[in-house]
Amino acid sequence: MATIKYKFRNPKLLDLALTQSGVDAENNNERLEFVGDRVLGLVMAQVLYTTFPTEREGELARRHAMLVSTETLSRVANMLDLGRRVRHGHMTGGRVKHMLANTMEAVLGAIFVDGGFDAARGVICELWADFVTADPNPPKDAKTLLQEFVQKNDNGALPTYEYTSVVGAAHMPTFTATVSAMGKTATGTGASKKVASTVAASELMKMLAIDGSAV
Repeated sequence: MATIKYKFRNPKLLDLALTQSGVDAENNNERLEFVGDRVLGLVMAQVLYTTFPTEREGELARRHAMLVSTETLSRVANMLDLGRRVRHGHMTGGRVKHMLANTMEAVLGAIFVDGGFDAARGVICELWADFVTADPNPPKDAKTLLQEFVQKNDNGALPTYEYTSVVGAAHMPTFTATVSAMGKTATGTGASKKVASTVAASELMKMLAIDGSAV
């Protein structure tokens, strides 16, 4: 189990970072989440710029998107066992990953507010070290992989995306997207249009038996 190697001067900031708005509408982690998102993004940009000196902007951007994604944030949160510590209201299974990612951002924001940029950077560099160097090649997201496969195997055609519904509270919406290609259609849901369409693309890739090596 990983641990955060940082001692808070103001422990109340950590308590706030672990409090979701569903528990306390006034005193919750949303503002710290906002800060943590920006701090993580800047640190990852700096780390990638140094770690991969020969890669172009687009390649660095794909790495960056993966490292600050809900998926990676929730994995780091699970490494720290934040799920046992965060205070949240009623949470459906599909929202747990999103909640953990938000909480992880809020914790990073709390460290930044409490100890400054260098403190936050040190924590991020340690927790994200294995993710940064996990793949020597820049990643491709599901939408890119799907598009390349369809173009190659369907006479240059492109997948088509539609956004069919938005449900839930304004501060926590769930989007639904569908993608069609090569005579098949798949659906995905997520906390944003981007996430929903990426999930849909992943599902269609499974239906078409596509993996990265097939493109």
